[in-house]
Amino acid sequence: MGRVFSAAAWFLVAPLAGAGNQINMSPGVTEMGGNIFELHMLIMWICVGIGVLVFGAMFYSIYAHRKSKGHQASQFHESTQVEVAWTVVPFLILIAMAFPATSTLLDVYDNDESELDILITGHQWKWKYEYLDDSGETVVFFSNLATPQEEIYNTQGKGENYLLEVDEPLVIPTHTKVRFLITANDVIHSWWVPEIAVKRDAIPGFINEAWTRVPEEGIYRGQCTELCGAYHGFMPIEVHAVSRDEFDSWIAAKRGIAAAQTELAMQTLSVDELMDEGKRVYDSACLVCHGAGGEGGVGNAIAGSPVVLGDIAAHMALVADGVAGTAMQAFGDQLTAVDMAAVLTYQRNAFGNNTGDVVQPGDVAGTKNG
Repeated sequence: MGRVFSAAAWFLVAPLAGAGNQINMSPGVTEMGGNIFELHMLIMWICVGIGVLVFGAMFYSIYAHRKSKGHQASQFHESTQVEVAWTVVPFLILIAMAFPATSTLLDVYDNDESELDILITGHQWKWKYEYLDDSGETVVFFSNLATPQEEIYNTQGKGENYLLEVDEPLVIPTHTKVRFLITANDVIHSWWVPEIAVKRDAIPGFINEAWTRVPEEGIYRGQCTELCGAYHGFMPIEVHAVSRDEFDSWIAAKRGIAAAQTELAMQTLSVDELMDEGKRVYDSACLVCHGAGGEGGVGNAIAGSPVVLGDIAAHMALVADGVAGTAMQAFGDQLTAVDMAAVLTYQRNAFGNNTGDVVQPGDVAGTKNG
């Protein structure tokens, strides 16, 4: 009996434990997150109070009026007062719960007057971020898992943020209303960052909206929370909230990189440059399915592949267009001309393939434009 009371007492005080306690939901850092947390606690304590009263009365009646003490159950068939009471009291309780819940929900879905719009698209198994701008200078990039393969395959110890690190984090300014337009390219995903109080399903062909206003600079981590395939656990989310000045500098640098990529696509790169860049692209975009040594896995082997050893145009078309009904995605819109040329060159000359073929960015750009 003592253990039962101890467990019950722990359940009641657990929500009051420190911020490190993961049993209760986190209030996060945003005002909206705090409002949701307060609503959660209000509803929980109302339910706890009802439970204590109902079960307390029930257990007292069972104990105090047990048959062994000679009590006889009262016989009655109706009581207007009791019926009115157990109708009116629950109604008033529901009204008391509905008012704050409705107010909070209205705030949650108030996506108007945003200062920054970001389109988020879920892919197997990465996120695409597109900063929408009326000027036409859109910033677009993919965010991939950055956890080293050595940690995943247990050849070295796990890092502090195992499976929560990305190569390109989402960057947003503090004290700014940011609206997220969330969708998916292939299957259903879900974009969830608890500390900034955002969770929305990413559904192909449909756009869900959410918003946040982060008051504090920092790094906020999340994950895909909809089972989306074999590597669902490899879709972390990393949000960097920075000052407005730092954000403006970052977005300007991103636009500069995009312009440089356009210029680079018109140049002829050395084999070493293509191989180095190709390995980086392969590790971030191809390795999960095709293996660190090109041995295959979810996808076919790259080492000795007839496609990789065959016609360059066919190889390029496969990478660009993907294969319908399989895990092989279409990378034509995901990779720049430089990245596409580099990864094709790398695949054709790594893992023992050694074809000697070199694909230049101009070859890819010509195919895209054609």
